[in-house]
Amino acid sequence: MIIVSCNIVFIVGKSKIIVVCILQMKKHDLHITKGLLLLHPLKKLINNKMLNNYETVFILTPVLSDEQAKETVNRYKDYLKENGATLVHEENWGLKKLAYPIKKKSSGFYTLFQFTAEPTFINDYEVSFKRDERILRFLTVSLDKFSLEYAEKRRTRRAEMKENRANKQPVENA
Repeated sequence: MIIVSCNIVFIVGKSKIIVVCILQMKKHDLHITKGLLLLHPLKKLINNKMLNNYETVFILTPVLSDEQAKETVNRYKDYLKENGATLVHEENWGLKKLAYPIKKKSSGFYTLFQFTAEPTFINDYEVSFKRDERILRFLTVSLDKFSLEYAEKRRTRRAEMKENRANKQPVENA
């Protein structure tokens, strides 16, 4: 059987991208048309680039001053923007005690970034963390739709807590 031609059609739905591959095949002078149906989860498509949602938490060494820590965080924010990623949310968790010593340090500045980027960018991003002496640890995870919902709830809850703290009202546990 010889494949004569292959046409690919993309149909974008609410939650799936349907890819239909129509194969024109030739077998013993008979032309056969077959359609293959492939389903892919819907990812953000911008300028024909597939973007995924990611979350990175990194720990900076406690030896840094507050200004140096902010400078390092801004450096990684700029690195995201320079490479076509979109920063969705940033949280600074401040100086926290570590569960166990890392590089003989017992505390560190925690920072969380939530962003969208191409999958090929993540390797370069993590290499930059590995090369930086100011970073004790980092973890980058890809977010699925349930993680995105949870992150959104966490952000709104955190905003409510800040607002209530400003108004000095007790927060109800949900």
